[in-house]
Amino acid sequence: MKIAVTYDDGKVFQHFGHTEQFKLYTVEEGQIRSSELISSNGAGHGALASLLAEHNIDVLICGGIGGGAQAALAQQGITLCAGASGDADEAVAAYLRGELVNTGANCSHHGEGHACGHHDGGHCGHHEDGHCGGHGEEGCPSQGTDCGKPLLKGKNAGKICKVHYRGSLNDGTQFDSSYDRGEPLEFLCGVGMMIPGFDAAAAEMEPGEIRHIHLRPEEAYGQPDPEAVFTLLLSQIPGAEQARVGQRVYLQDTQGNPFPVLVTAKDDTSITFDANHELAGKELNFTIELLEVRG
Repeated sequence: MKIAVTYDDGKVFQHFGHTEQFKLYTVEEGQIRSSELISSNGAGHGALASLLAEHNIDVLICGGIGGGAQAALAQQGITLCAGASGDADEAVAAYLRGELVNTGANCSHHGEGHACGHHDGGHCGHHEDGHCGGHGEEGCPSQGTDCGKPLLKGKNAGKICKVHYRGSLNDGTQFDSSYDRGEPLEFLCGVGMMIPGFDAAAAEMEPGEIRHIHLRPEEAYGQPDPEAVFTLLLSQIPGAEQARVGQRVYLQDTQGNPFPVLVTAKDDTSITFDANHELAGKELNFTIELLEVRG
């Protein structure tokens, strides 16, 4: 058996889609016989599942993971054990002892913001702005899944789609482009891995087709949720003293899963965060080029 763990400096990395390394363990007769580190090579969520399959991984142990990524792993026949934290070697040992419990898909936008912001606070980590893409925030699903079954109809639903895309606002401002990065995006179509309008368009396209779509907020990142704006005491969040208004940082929910927020206000004792997606409430325009369909 081969087990993979999202890995960072000896610990279980807490966001599957952003892990830069996996630690792979070869297990024989219930004992770890060898281990090695491999790079994720900056692959996206769907491609990470394919990468693990190429290394004949049977089990993935990770922290936070979205429903779309969970479905991609299931399609590859990889058993998921999510919700792990702490020392990576010990997490594998606990799994082999039957003590590690799978929490399933545990990454959602406003749910995490609400749970952390109004209950236990979290850790404040600086966030280097990355690409937004056509997908849900940090790859988390914008819709739920039902054991990986497609949520929408279309000839590509339930299949891996490989696309290039460019996203812009109505004023022409470009907010993301896989063309500029030189790296296509792969995702499991129709299971909520992408925002609804992007998913629905890709589900009906032919390989080689280029489609231009305009999405209302309801088809993209939705309308801003007032409950996703919350205020905490600075003393509740280690590192919050260094945060600046207008800066995007990561908080952690009660399970240690990171999620991005915007610092909107701060005084000597408290800090206010907005966990809404930065594109919430906006109309979006995408150019989508379907390169390949598999599965």
